[in-house]
Amino acid sequence: MQILSKRVYEEPAAADGFRVLVDRLWPRGLSKQRAEVDLWDKDVAPSAELRTAYHHDGMPFEDFATAYRAELKANADAVAALRRQLEGKDVVTLLYATSDTEHNHTGLLREALRA
Repeated sequence: MQILSKRVYEEPAAADGFRVLVDRLWPRGLSKQRAEVDLWDKDVAPSAELRTAYHHDGMPFEDFATAYRAELKANADAVAALRRQLEGKDVVTLLYATSDTEHNHTGLLREALRA
């Protein structure tokens, strides 16, 4: 299975395959119809506290990554449940809302799904 990531605000494309929103909050100003999300999995998203520390309080990405990996490890059942839901999908796109396309949680989640 190929796992991609993409901002949810970008236009959906057939090449996205199965589209999974992995944020706790629904993206501002985006209708569910326009988002074309196949699954919204809040359980594997960073906790509200961690998201706030990173996006609003200036937590360095390296610290965020360490903390999010720990959250994913502690929440292994949710990661396993998502992995089961993705079985048989050729292409999966993890969708996120943040504007930082390099430093976001989807790459870390991809690692956890492949482990």
